[in-house]
Amino acid sequence: MKPSLRKGFIFGLPLVLFLALAVLLASRNGEDPSYLPSARLQQPVPAFSLSSLEDPERMLDPSIFQGQVSLLNVWATWCVSCLVEHPVLLNIAADGVRIIGVNYKDDRQAAQAYLRERGNPFADTVFDERGDLGLDLGVYGAPETYLIDAQGRIRYRAVGVLDAKAWLQELKPRYDAVRAESAGAK
Repeated sequence: MKPSLRKGFIFGLPLVLFLALAVLLASRNGEDPSYLPSARLQQPVPAFSLSSLEDPERMLDPSIFQGQVSLLNVWATWCVSCLVEHPVLLNIAADGVRIIGVNYKDDRQAAQAYLRERGNPFADTVFDERGDLGLDLGVYGAPETYLIDAQGRIRYRAVGVLDAKAWLQELKPRYDAVRAESAGAK
């Protein structure tokens, strides 16, 4: 290779790589970097039969989602982010939003104590000790929150801490739209 071509290549390659990176970043501008699409969107909550956190003798299944729009929140006592999210869930529940919890890969007694001490925002809590339901949902880790319509279908998935801003700007408008849709279908 001629010295002039080699010099042009050495100086030109970083410029080409920079421009390619700039185009890639610009194409993702405005997208939520925490958004992870779910392969289960528009599909029913996966089949499960797991015990209630509060009552090990009571079995829960997807029928708990029938007839009412709900949030499905995956949480655990070992999850520091879940501790941060918990007061927001209490406020959302206090506003009349039905939240079903999935206690994910946790200790039953520790989870029960956690809810006694901090308050319980959940209408019901599925105890997913082995993480089977979480695996079927495609959970990356706690916390994750799913919007479930009145027919038991997953309509939206939010990964990470659900803070007040994310609730008001992202999830609540979707929740309200799904509720309005359900009310219109009656």
